[in-house]
Amino acid sequence: MDKVQESEWLAAQQVAIGRDLVAAAKRQLEFLAAVDRKRSLYDDGPVLDRAIHRYKNCWLPLLAKHVETRVVEGSLVVPLDCEWIWHCHRLNPVQYKKDCEKLYGTILDNQNVESSLYGKFKDESAKIWAKLYPGEAFELDCTSAITKLHDDMYSGVTGDIKYDLISAVKRQSSFYYQVSRPSMNNDRFLEEAVARYKGFLHLIKRNQERKTKCFCVPTYDIDLIWHSHQLQPSDYCKDMVGLLGRILEHDDTDSDRTKGQKLDTGFSEVTKLWEDAYGLRYWRAGAMYRGSMPSPLTATPYLFNYDCETELISARSKKILPLQQMMAVEVLLEIVGVRNLPADKAGEVFVTFSKNRGDAFFIGSCRLGILSETGEKQVAGFQCEPTGELIISLMTSSTSKTEKPAKTIGTTSVSLEDLLNQDSRLSVEKWFELKPHSVNVDSKPVTLRVAASFTVPFPAPIVLHMVKLNNISMNSCFFPLPGKVQQKRKCARFVDDNGNDIITLQMRNLKEKDGRNNWNSRRKVFGLPGLSRKPVLLAEYSENTWSLTDSSVSFSMEKLKQDGNLLELKGGKQIKLFPGKKLEFEPKNYHQIELDYITVVEFSANNPYGKAVALFDMKCGLVTVNEEWFVLPGVLLLFILKKEGYSALTSKTENNIQVTANSEVETIKNNTITATIPTKTATVRTAGCGDGCGNAVNNSVSSGCGGCGGGGCGGGCGSSVKTAGGSGGCGSGCGGSCGGGCGGGCGNTMKSSGCGGCGAGCGGGCGDGLAGHKSGGCGSGCGGCGTAVSGKGVNMAVSEIALTSSA
Repeated sequence: MDKVQESEWLAAQQVAIGRDLVAAAKRQLEFLAAVDRKRSLYDDGPVLDRAIHRYKNCWLPLLAKHVETRVVEGSLVVPLDCEWIWHCHRLNPVQYKKDCEKLYGTILDNQNVESSLYGKFKDESAKIWAKLYPGEAFELDCTSAITKLHDDMYSGVTGDIKYDLISAVKRQSSFYYQVSRPSMNNDRFLEEAVARYKGFLHLIKRNQERKTKCFCVPTYDIDLIWHSHQLQPSDYCKDMVGLLGRILEHDDTDSDRTKGQKLDTGFSEVTKLWEDAYGLRYWRAGAMYRGSMPSPLTATPYLFNYDCETELISARSKKILPLQQMMAVEVLLEIVGVRNLPADKAGEVFVTFSKNRGDAFFIGSCRLGILSETGEKQVAGFQCEPTGELIISLMTSSTSKTEKPAKTIGTTSVSLEDLLNQDSRLSVEKWFELKPHSVNVDSKPVTLRVAASFTVPFPAPIVLHMVKLNNISMNSCFFPLPGKVQQKRKCARFVDDNGNDIITLQMRNLKEKDGRNNWNSRRKVFGLPGLSRKPVLLAEYSENTWSLTDSSVSFSMEKLKQDGNLLELKGGKQIKLFPGKKLEFEPKNYHQIELDYITVVEFSANNPYGKAVALFDMKCGLVTVNEEWFVLPGVLLLFILKKEGYSALTSKTENNIQVTANSEVETIKNNTITATIPTKTATVRTAGCGDGCGNAVNNSVSSGCGGCGGGGCGGGCGSSVKTAGGSGGCGSGCGGSCGGGCGGGCGNTMKSSGCGGCGAGCGGGCGDGLAGHKSGGCGSGCGGCGTAVSGKGVNMAVSEIALTSSA
């Protein structure tokens, strides 16, 4: 940032905003989560029709009365369904102002109005509502069959609103998915988002002054703040008129993300304008497009009035399993420029980056181009532990046809602890001096312009590997226990990504005497935690049901066979199993074989449409757990399913293959998918199961991160992956640590001008890639689907991670 750019940024921070947008953003996130639990308000149907009718003919007239002369002593409370329609209407601020002024002569603001989520005066508001609209309930029952109101019922002048509210609702229904990420609710992250929003507005002002036409597309952190501002109609209008002399339109009607279309070109243009004006990177970790919403599992919500308490189950897991909660951070890294490059260092110049010590999510090293040298924007998105240092090495390779190994010019380091401390802005962009690889007293120090942004640290999924043990004597595995033991014994050991022993499980068939002195056969599972020598009884089998001891959890094998409902928890949760990768684990924009995967989904009052709590790789014996309380039940469930030989939920047919990213499967043969991608045909070699820890998997073209090339297993922990083009990175077992998908660590670096895929792929993640020559970015894990699918002339990595929404 030079002096002119610094002055421009300081001027942007003087943009006047009349509300606390950090607090408004947090309220908006909570409200959107409540609406997301009532998804019938998203869909074109009787519930949405009724909500719109109530909004037009009940809420707006009541609000108009309240604006003119307060109808309640405290704040007026808006019903949830009406608030949702009001929310979508206000996100077209120009149209909302026109409608309000046409019908009521003034903007209907939200002063002295509260959401039903917080409304302390809800009863008083409900009484006023009942008096004005007898027979019409204050709260709309979104679960029952609804008959649309007659158009003349409680009708008023609001029937003249011509704005298409159904379309507006549909456009906004996916927004919560894009912003429902841990960082988005963090004060530090939101404060930076407000600063960036001011920069966004100032850039629009400068464009207006210079008559520069640009469809400015925000990143999602900016968009969240922009929405929060628009939800304060009077303040937004006043602030925009003061800044721009007009009300800034919010155009959310365009959703085509195809390269070259309005969203794509607008985002590219605003990126360049931003970076030229401020000398800061526009792309932001945790704020990029996540890809489309996961496919729903059900259209009918699972209803509970309360949630089951899981603290006791979680406490038992902590007591038995020696686990440490790992924290992760999402990073976007870009190398902007290089200075004082020696004249004798001819050839292609690039950087490699790695961690200075072992990392559960980032393994090996990745390659990245330099913007000033290539003219192409290449951004690496990945996850890593929020500790240690990033080691960045400047490399050069010969342009001659005779291949020679790349040479190191110098290295520098970036401390993650310093950049993530409480006083940091969660980003850095500055010149770093390199420590030369060889001493040259006559040359000036070489420097690199490094730009990086970070999310706040968040809890990472827990990943455990099941290692099969041979049948061994009881005394060598456990101390002898009472009861007559049958010959057949089944043991397995679970280890974490670092190979640490977590627990050893054994299933026993025991013969025990009952009260009548009769012998009965009972199956039980015992566990030996970590290095302990004291076995613990964890589960017992009786009447087709496995029950966990000292908890309210049971596994019903009969229910599993009937409808996939395996776990029962006393209280307000239901757990079901689904074949393949679903919801949070659903693959994003790359080809993924889903053979042998099972997603464990929780249905509850907080998650009526389901939340993925774990992913099982039945072939590799891998369990990825998103919820701490489910670690012990998850380990036991995977072990029991493996030992019981249950396979009804897994299939070997082509129907389990999901292909996205506008591609079409043509053939599948010998573990190879041939898919047609726009302008490029690519073949992805998928690896099978390895033999244990450390085995390498050879892929002819390779999308294999850690050997898990789209559904295979890379030989346990830390398998390296070899590709025909050469790969500089290694994965982290089957799918790695975060998300169970391909991309566990520095998954698949390709021989390319960019970094092929070093994402940690949280939630099915996006750290995968196809080999080629121009993979411009890495898989970005949780933030923006950064799948590197590339070839000559194809650069999906950059375009996919870049696209954001103005919705």
